[in-house]
Amino acid sequence: MATKIEFLGHSVFQIHTAGKTLLFDPFFTGNPVASVTADAVNPDVILLTHGHGDHVGDVVEIAKRTGALVISNYEIEAWLQKQGVENTHSMHIGGAHKFDFGTVKLTQAFHGSMLPDGSNGGSPAGIVLRLEDGVIYHAGDTGLFSDMQLIAEESLDVAILPIGDNYTMGPEDSIRATQFLSVPNVIPCHFNTWPLIEQDADGWAKLIRENTEAEPVVLKPGEAWTLD
Repeated sequence: MATKIEFLGHSVFQIHTAGKTLLFDPFFTGNPVASVTADAVNPDVILLTHGHGDHVGDVVEIAKRTGALVISNYEIEAWLQKQGVENTHSMHIGGAHKFDFGTVKLTQAFHGSMLPDGSNGGSPAGIVLRLEDGVIYHAGDTGLFSDMQLIAEESLDVAILPIGDNYTMGPEDSIRATQFLSVPNVIPCHFNTWPLIEQDADGWAKLIRENTEAEPVVLKPGEAWTLD
């Protein structure tokens, strides 16, 4: 069964693979572009890139309701334990771990990570997810950095990159990031949630085609793309 990548709005993605559902950065409540509500998702695994409220979102409620394993950095895991979330696995930048669905590796990201209550959220991260069907890189919230050229050595099949600007890299820097990553497919995220991060996704896709070897995959909230 091919892996399906489903965009749920902002930076929220569900990966359906090998009979498992993996949920990235479950921000639904307060998300004006979310395609579903928090009570409509039933993940087996939740992965968090950093501690900001528009990424940890509804993780506590979803994790308690479903019993999903939550994978995050150590500081976020400690915070989750205090919120009553028991099924957790902590990691940190540069570390990898093999799970029953695939291998997770945390990469650096240039951003912040304070948790919604002001607690220390540790270092922000990107996530390289190595599955039976291919390798997915969710960059999380980040600016452009040259060591993306090292992440390219993971032989990525698709990269999920923020393009909203202001808080993360914008369209122009995402072009350079795509070049650094040498990735054949790229999916934009973290844009058009609020006016401050509005972007022309079709214009971005045109720039990707003109300046890189990658195929842009622009998804509207609720749409999915299959990694063959």
